[in-house]
Amino acid sequence: MRVALVQMTSSDRPDDNLARAETLIRQAAEKEPDLIALPENFLYLRAEGDRPGFSEDAETGEHVGLLRSLARELGVWLLAGSIPERIEGSDRVHNTCLLLGRRGDLHAAYRKIHLFDVTLPNGVELKESRHVEPGSEVVTADTELCRVGLSICYDLRFPELYRKLTKAGAEVIFVPSAFTAQTGKDHWHVLLRARAIENQVFVAAPAQYGSHSDKRQSYGHSLAVDPWGAVVAEAPDREGAIVVADLDLERLREIRRKLPCLEHTRLI
Repeated sequence: MRVALVQMTSSDRPDDNLARAETLIRQAAEKEPDLIALPENFLYLRAEGDRPGFSEDAETGEHVGLLRSLARELGVWLLAGSIPERIEGSDRVHNTCLLLGRRGDLHAAYRKIHLFDVTLPNGVELKESRHVEPGSEVVTADTELCRVGLSICYDLRFPELYRKLTKAGAEVIFVPSAFTAQTGKDHWHVLLRARAIENQVFVAAPAQYGSHSDKRQSYGHSLAVDPWGAVVAEAPDREGAIVVADLDLERLREIRRKLPCLEHTRLI
């Protein structure tokens, strides 16, 4: 399974972000991947603390519709990292990851369960739950190559979600992210490799990179990790980087046969 991870520096201007995403998706498609993955908040990344000034329906939204057309035109699976999904009758949104099929169909939608409410070491407070409603469902989806699991950014710190995705049959788990620069330098690689090793899965994490505002900087380093914990692809420190990873699913199955940790689980 060949995946292309797209690294962006998104803003609070959806039309500009979508135009940039389309350019990068078309560039990624030239590398003939099965799936192209965008980062969290690729379509709209607001200044932290601001009420979302943009949201749309996950199935009928104008911007999502353009992405569906693009997936269909290029004949690829497209992981729309996350969008602010409108909730009928509420001023809150879901932070929602969409998996679009090769025909442009909405194949799966995952609403971020764990919301990022922290005070960073520099004193900046990030409180996602002010305006975002958490999801509650663990989501996997079948492609013609394997079953994939969906998660978003801060979910990475909660290993029980990844074990549930693995138990549900996921062999590749996506983690579209906007990981902060401060936490990313110490935790990003460690956590992604840990989730891959302990679940014997591929983990693929397209990421936001760079400065979005005076208060918000993302770490970047879009990453793909194999079930042994080896980094198989990593993006450089720049906006617009595209990295391709060939995920050898037979290697995953061989690792599980030789070291059957998942069969030895006792506590869940």
